[in-house]
Formats: sequence, structure tokens, C-alpha cells
Amino acid sequence: MQLLDTIQQLPQTPGVYQYFDIHQNLLYIGKAKNLSKRVKSYFNFTPELKPNSNLGIRIAKMISQAHSLHYIVVNSEHDALILENSLIKQLSPKYNILLRDDKTYPYIFLDHSQKYPRFDITRKVLPSTDISYYGPYSVGARDILDSIYELCKLVQKKSCLSSKKLCLYYQIDKCLGPCELPITQERYKEELSFAHELIENKKKLLKFLDEKMQFYAEEMRFEEAAQLRDRIQRIEKSQIYSDIDFASVANYDIFAFANNEKRAVVVRMFMRQGKIISSTHNFIPLNDGYDEDELYQRILLDFYATEKPPIIAPILVHKKFEEIELIEEHLTTLFGKTANISVPQRGERKQLIELALLNANELLQQDKNKKNPDNLEAIQELFLLQKIPSRVEIFDNSHMSGVATVGAMVVYEEAAFDKKSYRIYHLEARDEYGQMREMLTRRVESFAKNSPPDLWILDGGSTLLKLAYEILFSYGINIDVIAIAKEKVDAKAHRAKGKANDIIHTKEDSFKLKNSDPRLLWVQKLRDEAHRSAITFHKKTKLKLDQESHLLSLHGISMAKIKKLLNHFGTFECVKNSSLEEISSVLNIKDANVIKKYYK
Repeated sequence: MQLLDTIQQLPQTPGVYQYFDIHQNLLYIGKAKNLSKRVKSYFNFTPELKPNSNLGIRIAKMISQAHSLHYIVVNSEHDALILENSLIKQLSPKYNILLRDDKTYPYIFLDHSQKYPRFDITRKVLPSTDISYYGPYSVGARDILDSIYELCKLVQKKSCLSSKKLCLYYQIDKCLGPCELPITQERYKEELSFAHELIENKKKLLKFLDEKMQFYAEEMRFEEAAQLRDRIQRIEKSQIYSDIDFASVANYDIFAFANNEKRAVVVRMFMRQGKIISSTHNFIPLNDGYDEDELYQRILLDFYATEKPPIIAPILVHKKFEEIELIEEHLTTLFGKTANISVPQRGERKQLIELALLNANELLQQDKNKKNPDNLEAIQELFLLQKIPSRVEIFDNSHMSGVATVGAMVVYEEAAFDKKSYRIYHLEARDEYGQMREMLTRRVESFAKNSPPDLWILDGGSTLLKLAYEILFSYGINIDVIAIAKEKVDAKAHRAKGKANDIIHTKEDSFKLKNSDPRLLWVQKLRDEAHRSAITFHKKTKLKLDQESHLLSLHGISMAKIKKLLNHFGTFECVKNSSLEEISSVLNIKDANVIKKYYK
């Protein structure tokens, strides 16, 4: 038996192990200080190999599906921790917990080494040693910064001081004008102090913004009033209001979570200078249950990632979890100073944890009461998906006779299109099959930075569906894929209004649902958004190509020769970056010289 043979050969060293099912789909990734001891703990070996009776329901189910085991030996338990987290984010195993909120949060900073310092935004530690950081902010950092420059007479732009000349900002009373006027350090520091106060005290900042919004409304400057209203709402969105106000200037990062039978919610709160300055949360679908210890490890590893944060604060959690010491060791290495993870039992720190848990449970209640317009459970059931598709990526491509070939990926999450996560691709392949291969391959190769979704939807038929599974399998990734193709009448794609007889292809089956079926309408809605995005990008690219073609034609290069260039190089950017010899191999040396001269 393959699985038993591998288990018996496992070394007693640190490493990462991976369980696969009979179809070589990845089920689970784990780490171990001792591979042999850890993996053997999953099983009973007599009278036959079967899951250990002490396992939880989720892991027991996983082990019952396991058919083979692969492992990677590393130098230390710490290396195993890092590798495990990286592989989970890239490969999205069925039974592991995957948090997709792995972005770094912005900080507002002030560099005191400058003569007339100004506030700006960063996501990492800057090289200067004389910097004040404020944050992190889950949302609203840019809005707070814009508000500071609205209300305080500071140097507005980096380039202002270098001009040595008073500009519009001085004329509209938004800058003291130190570029030309003899502004004293004391006077400028008054403005910095006011700005610092507004950043530290959001209530005061929001009060000033509200007064300005009312003024704009009274002056019938409704567009400016609406912009301020939206800014106020974004700044308020990150807040958790609390009566907790430490007498000290304490800093804490607070992490807590709660769950019901379907979803867990993770809450992160950030206390700075004794006040809670921002918070964030995200939901995690519980398709097959979850492990609290594993979830806490994922929360901390994903939030702190691989870069030292600008502000290092003690970490508060609501329960002690397995391998907390290992996570502390990892964060200590990352921070360059001792990391502290604690479970408060009493006092104000305990109140912070209770506040985070209160908000987590409130978010779960709101989520439970929220209408579910998509009925994702029905979609999962019909298409036999491994997970409820909470995050979906949809792909389409567009071109005109092989010109301006582009692709688009749109993202759908929490019953809405996540436009910040959309991606567009310039494609080189000439046929639609090659274009989809190129686009999907590029997306898979970016999974290390941007984790996989639960589901891919392709605009195409069963051939493209098979292609997608081949690409995923070659990279060892197991996510669901469905394809939606227009019904063909007389060998041509047919889609009359009100008669969208599309066919949905899955790994196991094909479906021709009624036009009114909500599950078909859901897939069509997502496909149509991808199509719209691809067409929009194609039109922009085509317009740019037409402008470039026109300019080249004015220099004596005919449209036939331009088409020949594009057929060979794909884009004008590639033509621009090509050598004289490469261009002359497509056209003659005279034309190649004209083109190189034009691009110079």
C-alpha cells in the first residue's frame, strides 16, 4: 500500500507533509518537528491502516480520503512553519484554512529629519531613524491624510519646496509657503501639532469635516459636500467605538474570532496610545469545520507576513493555542526584538479581548440576518463543488482578427464584484485556446502573492474546462472550475435576448438549465461582467494601437507592414524594445531604420 509504505519510511526530522486523494488532488498540508511521529499520530495501524479514533471530524474525514503522502525535509521546525504557510497560500488545499486578507495595512508617517516635514503613507519600515508612524489603518488612511491637508497649512506636495516659488496652495490658504517665505520652525510646528492632534483624535477630525461639509451644502456646492460625506463614512468605517481609554499610552494588536455552523469571522483591532484607532474583519467559510489552533496560527502568520511592521505592539489573543511558542519565536525573528503573545485574564487588556469577541459575535449575527441573493449552497450542490464558492474568479478574452488581444479576470466575493482585485492581461497567443492557456498560467503563477479563489468560471466550453484542470493539476493546485458556453445553432454561437440558452460544463457533467433558473442567471451575471471588462480593455488597447499605427504610417510604414510587425512581435511595445536586426528580419533594413529612428 503506497500510503503505508511512505509512512513507514518517514524520517524523524522537521518537515512539511502533504496528503493527496486517489486522483492526486491535494487534501491537506501540515508541518512537523518530527515527520515520522506527527504523521503516525493520524493513524491506527492494527488490524489495518485507518484514521486514529482521537481525530476531530474534519481531519478524520480528510484521512479517510487520503491515498498518498508526499513530504519535504527542512532544517528546523521554524523553516517548516514558513514553508507550510507559503504552500497553503499557493495551493489552497481542501482541508486547510485559507485567509485571503493577507494585504499589508498602510501607516501614515512623518519624517522629522526634513526641514519642513510632511505626512505621507507607507506600508513598510522606512530607512530613516527619525520617523513617527501612525496606524495601521484598515481603511481610510488616504482619507485621513487628505483631510489633514485640507485642514492644516502644511507643505502639500513633495515637489513644492523644490520650486522655490509660491503656488496655488498658498493662494487658497492651504500652505504657509515656506518655499519662498521665511516661515519659522516654531510656526510650522504649530501646524504639525494640529495635524498630529487630528490624526490621534478621530472625533475631532470628523467634527471639522462635518462642519466643512455643512458649509459646502449651505453654499450649494453639493458635489464637494458629497465627497466629504463619503470621506467621513470611510473614516468612520474602520472604527470600533469603545469607552475603553487607557490612562497609559499603551499599544496592542488584538486578534479574536467567533464562529457558527457555516462561517467564522476574524476581528483585528489596533490600540495606539491608549485608544483603538482602527479595526478590520473578514469571514471564512467553514466547509468541513475548522481547528481553532490552526486558525490562530494562520491569522498571525498572514497578518505579519514576512516584513517587520512599522509599529511593533504586544499581541493579545482570546485563548492559548497550540504552538504559540513557535509563532512567538517566528515573530521575534521577524521583528528583530522579542515578540509577546498573551491571553489576558483580567483588567483592561481582558476588556479589549471581550470587545473584540463582542464585535465578532455581532458580525456573525448580522451575517446570519443578511439576505443571501446568490444561494451559493444550491450552486455548490448542483455543480458538485468542493467548497461553497465565496470567492470566484471569472476569465474572458477579446480581440479583433488577432489584433489588440487582451484578457480580463474579474473577481466576485461576498455577493459583490471586487473591482480592486480585477486584473487585465496583454496576450500574445493568436488562438482563443492559447490565449486562455496564457492567461490562466499567468494567474496560477501569481498564487504565491494572491491566493487562489474557491472557483474559476471560464467563458468557453468543455475544451477550455479541460485545459484549466490540466494547468491546475500541473501546478499541484486543486480548485473547482466551471465553463459556460453559448448554445450553438447551425454551428454558430446563439444568444438572442431572453433566450440565453447557455450550457454550463463542470468536471462531472454538463447542464442546460431553464432560462429563468437562478443558478444559470448567477453564472451568466459573472460571465457577462468578465466579458464587459475584456471588451472595455480591448477597445482601449485597440485605440492605442490605431494611434500608434497612424503615427508609423506618417513615417512611411504601410498598414500591411505594420500588421506584419504585430503578427510577429505581438505589441508595439515589443517592436519598440526589439533590435534593428530583429526588425529587419521581418521587414527590410530601410524600414527597420525608420522604425528605430521613430522610437528614439
